[in-house]
Amino acid sequence: MVTATHEASHRLFQDHPEALAPVFEALGLPLPEKTDFHELSTDVTEIRPMERRADTVLMFEPDMGEHFVLAVEAQTKKDPDKAKSWAYYVAYLRAKYDLPVLLVAVCRDRSTAAWAMGPFECTVGPWTTQVTRPFALGPQTVPEVTDESVVVQQPAMAALSAIVHSQGRRAASILETVARGLVSFEPDITKYWFEVVEVGLESTPAKENWRKLMQNVVTHFPGHGTLFEEKYLEGRAEGKAEGKAEDILRALQVRGLTISDGVHERITTCTDLDTLTAWFDRSLTATTAEDVLEEGSDVPMDDASEQP
Repeated sequence: MVTATHEASHRLFQDHPEALAPVFEALGLPLPEKTDFHELSTDVTEIRPMERRADTVLMFEPDMGEHFVLAVEAQTKKDPDKAKSWAYYVAYLRAKYDLPVLLVAVCRDRSTAAWAMGPFECTVGPWTTQVTRPFALGPQTVPEVTDESVVVQQPAMAALSAIVHSQGRRAASILETVARGLVSFEPDITKYWFEVVEVGLESTPAKENWRKLMQNVVTHFPGHGTLFEEKYLEGRAEGKAEGKAEDILRALQVRGLTISDGVHERITTCTDLDTLTAWFDRSLTATTAEDVLEEGSDVPMDDASEQP
């Protein structure tokens, strides 16, 4: 099942593979450049017996040095079935691309990260046929970003740090540091990184703290109900309401009806689209502008108040 954390992980490493720097440091490899990577298909299905998809698959091709395939998986909890899936991913990608394969598991808590490192063995009696040993990007291997200058220089690493350490004791401090650092970028860049972190935090308690630090900008992750998306959709609804109110006023003006200040204010301040739609329908036949606002009445408001 693809979760918000999986999507955030995919977007992060697909667009910013330089966030894999802790992996390269731990393996004693030169730090990667973004240009050293290109994305591969995440589909590891063979024929059609069972569909399987890794979260992110990248080819690492530096100008000098070893080429290999990176498969990145977001893992939010221990899952015994992953031992089989991960072994399959590694074997399939190794055979398909004829290159070594490094499997990286991104984890938000220490126990899951420790479990994800395996080793996961396929054995018959005393004989081990295959061993799968993922590299875990978790609290043990991703540095805690507590310096705003690091956020400015390495936003991808900062975002990963905020997600990975979201369940640690220093989570609030890290989130504040990352948020302060991100607002130094151009608005569109800030918006993007704020949403990457929010989607990655998914249902953790830290998500609410992060939302309080976010600003009102357009969404990059439609359908996930982020704060930015909510505000963006609210803005769109307000724009539709304003347009509908203008249509009502225009209809009344074309029909030569007098619009009092009170009626004008009620129409222009209403934000409920259903109400505005009903008012627009009435504006096409009402005898006075006041009739538009009175449901089920065909007489002016002043006259109606005088009826017995």
